[in-house]
Amino acid sequence: MADILLIEDDVAIRTALSRGLRELGHAVSSSPTAMDGLRLAVQDRPDLIVLDLGLPDLDGVELLRMLRAVSRVPVIVATARDGDAEMVPVLDAGADDYVVKPYSAAQLDARVRAVLRRAGGSAPEPLAVGALRVDPRARTATLDGTPLDLTPREFDVLHYLAARPGEVVTKRELLTEVWQLPYGGADKTVDVHLSWLRRKLGETAAEPRFLHTVRGVGVKLVEPS
Repeated sequence: MADILLIEDDVAIRTALSRGLRELGHAVSSSPTAMDGLRLAVQDRPDLIVLDLGLPDLDGVELLRMLRAVSRVPVIVATARDGDAEMVPVLDAGADDYVVKPYSAAQLDARVRAVLRRAGGSAPEPLAVGALRVDPRARTATLDGTPLDLTPREFDVLHYLAARPGEVVTKRELLTEVWQLPYGGADKTVDVHLSWLRRKLGETAAEPRFLHTVRGVGVKLVEPS
């Protein structure tokens, strides 16, 4: 069972999903507006948030950015929008997954369980690659003992690569395993996140230390020589 906060302005959808998720064993609270949803997220600290993008008082992407400034709670975005042009900015803003309307409570429940598994309690032991240390339980990373200020998605990418030191990982694999997206057009977001990670690791693509691009194949995380 998870404690889920549903931020959705449509009364019929909110009522049906709340009922369906409760029948599946979850505890559900709900809000029809962005600002009230933000208040509940900070006050009640739910296990997961389901966020509609089309809210009356604030665009859902803006609310997602506000949430990410104060919380690492997993967020599933629910939207009628589809396609890379709409969803890549949402994922870049910190969403963990998304569902496209119309969808059922059972479908959402499957997404909830998958996201919580990825976020969750059976995380492996901390990983070390040279002076880089990645702790999946605490979702923190340090370099030479100094904490790295990573977004949730940056951490997920770094953790995935650190668990496979020296192994070339393709963009297709990162999209499938980290973003849970099929390959096709969204690989630009991988490039952006790798660029951000390089900057925070104190390196560049031209002068890599940890993250090495294998042209035409992918990227690998290695211990600096």
